[in-house]
Amino acid sequence: MDVRQLVALNLRRLRVARQISQDDLALAAGIERSYAGHLERGTKNPTIVTLEKLAQAMECEIGELFEKFPEGTTGIDPLKSGRRTAAIKTR
Repeated sequence: MDVRQLVALNLRRLRVARQISQDDLALAAGIERSYAGHLERGTKNPTIVTLEKLAQAMECEIGELFEKFPEGTTGIDPLKSGRRTAAIKTR
């Protein structure tokens, strides 16, 4: 797995674990929602500044975006329908 895909999977895993929608995350990080989607799919390369903003918006350390998963897993559970969004601080 390349680093872009690793960041993409961790970004989604952390966002879902915090019950934050892509819209809310994008708003808090000051990026477009469509760009957040591209980052989660691993189709765009974020800058270190963008990664820092995303980590701050999710109240996590930037290093968590680079954590490796145990072999054979992605660390992501499927989303349930009717998922909730969580309020997060906007900067």
